[in-house]
Amino acid sequence: MKNKPIIAIAFFLIAFASSLYAQDWPQYLGSERNSTSPQKGILRTWPENDPEVLWTANIGIGYGGPVVKDGKVYLLDRDDKGSDNMRCFDLASGKELWNSSYESQGFMPFPGSRSVPNADGNFVYSCGQNGDLYCFDINTHKPSWMKNIWKDFGGDRVPMFGISQCPLIYGDLLILASQTPQAGVVAFEKLTGNLKWTTPSLGLVGNVSPTIVKIDGEDQVVMVTASPRDGSGKVVGIDPLTGKILWKFSNWQCEFPVASAVYAGDNKILVLGGYELGAVMIQIEKKSDGQYGTKELYRTVEFGAHTLPAILYKGYFYTQYGTNSRRDGLVCMSMDGQIMWKTQRSPSFDKGSMILADGLLLSTDGATKLYLIDPDPSAFKPLASAVLLEKGNGMDSGIGGATQNWAPIALSDGKLLIRDQKRLMCVKVAQ
Repeated sequence: MKNKPIIAIAFFLIAFASSLYAQDWPQYLGSERNSTSPQKGILRTWPENDPEVLWTANIGIGYGGPVVKDGKVYLLDRDDKGSDNMRCFDLASGKELWNSSYESQGFMPFPGSRSVPNADGNFVYSCGQNGDLYCFDINTHKPSWMKNIWKDFGGDRVPMFGISQCPLIYGDLLILASQTPQAGVVAFEKLTGNLKWTTPSLGLVGNVSPTIVKIDGEDQVVMVTASPRDGSGKVVGIDPLTGKILWKFSNWQCEFPVASAVYAGDNKILVLGGYELGAVMIQIEKKSDGQYGTKELYRTVEFGAHTLPAILYKGYFYTQYGTNSRRDGLVCMSMDGQIMWKTQRSPSFDKGSMILADGLLLSTDGATKLYLIDPDPSAFKPLASAVLLEKGNGMDSGIGGATQNWAPIALSDGKLLIRDQKRLMCVKVAQ
């Protein structure tokens, strides 16, 4: 068996390559779209002078987070001339490698970028504030195809807060929520842009991006829609290959939902809202005739999220519950809806971003600080914190406060990518 050493080396290289790939952060909330990273070796203490900032890059104002694939960082940025810019940086050095720009005029509250790209294969996909959906070729740095998910499906005036869709890749499909009179969720062939399916209109416009959950072992797209305070909003399950509506839960209430649904295991889905409207846990049930039904398990106003979904870890949910009039801070809730603790304003967490890695939470607070936290249902246990982010310029501070560092963060190869309203920073957080 002279080939044994060669086979062993081959398996090692495959495993090593798979490990590197697994540590990419190619889309919104990471590879599994659940704010969880396979990264190991997270530093459990930080140097005396705070974690090392490896590099910074100047960017425009906004809320769009970065993604990472194969050592490249992609960010949809927006400039003050009314253009969206797909920017590519080198993860190791921070050097800008290329920038592809297109005109997209229009001003709205909370100006700036507002969504996260998706890097897949030789392409990176993004959706701008006006619904401009672009597929960029990472080799030529030029658009391969483009659509508009608002105008192409009967949308008239762009919604007040713009369109904040983070593209979802499912096999050969690219899935987003159009939320127009003609289409609720839409799917395109990711390589060509050809339309594959649409759902009927699902209701009022929000800022939720679709996500994938498993119901009875089968993938389903879950979309959350907006509602006035009469509770007419919907949580909808969709067949990802055909667009067929599989089930609807029609008693959801949040006028401006942003957070995607959270899969809680055992065919359960947690839906979170801001504006003091809390959370609802839904059970999806497959009936004997093959149809699906829904059942509300519980509802609480003591646990919610204004911008990003909760993280599930060892049977407990962690979220930042800061809304217009609530400041519950970082909150921990059990699977059955029992509130374990809240930080409230000591310390305050308000619309920041979190990643679970190596049994720890890396979290921005929505303002200026980065935290390292031991997620423990018995108490809030911070291990370290550092002031890394700055207040920006040109924001709608009369509505949302003076800092507004709310962008999703990303983790790859031991490097944490975070942004404020001026800079994209790369911070060393692992050995």
